[in-house]
Amino acid sequence: MCRTAKVFLVVSALAAAMIAATPTRAQSNMAGGAEKAVAALENQWLQGQKTSNPALVAPLLADKFINTDESGKVTGKAETLADVKNSKWTTGEYDDVKVMVYGSTAIAPGGGKDSGTDASGKPLNINDRWTDTWVKMANGKWECVASHQSAIKM
Repeated sequence: MCRTAKVFLVVSALAAAMIAATPTRAQSNMAGGAEKAVAALENQWLQGQKTSNPALVAPLLADKFINTDESGKVTGKAETLADVKNSKWTTGEYDDVKVMVYGSTAIAPGGGKDSGTDASGKPLNINDRWTDTWVKMANGKWECVASHQSAIKM
């Protein structure tokens, strides 16, 4: 085989590999739409916490939702919603939120800085990193199935 033919075969193989590895516009748009949808749900969760409104958070959490907080305490959906209702936040913000979609699963890590009081009136000052795991359910809705927080030491 002549050198030109070999170069042509190599270039053709590389081009085919690049085309196969590149997502189509439709795939890209679907992933981008899912990322935006989950990011909006994260924002809705923040608004629910800031306003002590569990009704904003409840539809976001799967029935078997599990949360692991900064202290290692594990709670379910009911306890998480009770915390939303009973905590009073004076400040609350997320930063560095990124959503990555893998089929019908999305991972959303981010950071948060919050201050306020817990249900007993004890002051809270939280600076943490968190990771939420979302699943697109059979009905087409994204629901958070797990959340984990880690405290950032100052």
